[in-house]
Amino acid sequence: MKRLIVTIFVALCFSQTAAAYDDNDNVTCLALNIYHEARNQPVVGQVAVGQVTLNRVNDSRFPNNICEVVMQGPHKKSWKDKTKMIPVRNLCQFSWYCDGKSDTIRDIETYREIYRLAIVLIAEWSIDITNGATHYHAYYVTPAWAKTKTRTAKIEDHIFYRWEK
Repeated sequence: MKRLIVTIFVALCFSQTAAAYDDNDNVTCLALNIYHEARNQPVVGQVAVGQVTLNRVNDSRFPNNICEVVMQGPHKKSWKDKTKMIPVRNLCQFSWYCDGKSDTIRDIETYREIYRLAIVLIAEWSIDITNGATHYHAYYVTPAWAKTKTRTAKIEDHIFYRWEK
């Protein structure tokens, strides 16, 4: 039922919001995060991953803009180009950003849909289906940090958590 409601809401918003709002940097960063973390999931799973990103922006323990949240973690000078900073492998907040694999968008149609979803999430989304989550992991792993957080939801392939304040 929750999936159906989210899908209907997002479909309605796409047509009304996409043309009215487009902050390219933040939308692109959020869309890339959703794409790389949840592109294979239904819309409800994508919304949940996007919501965690936005919850972090609103939490004082994280950077206060979307791109900085997505790219959070230590960086070093590239060995190829000393003027360019790159993330330290496997030490960032979102694994896709520093796993050493290509971040090339291979499914353009899915990315376009996720980009429109990112616009909706930033511009007018007000329902937090993660119950304030700032962390998540795939259901098939158990990171050490999970013991220190409060579990809030399981949505599609991810389990969600929040820090208690």
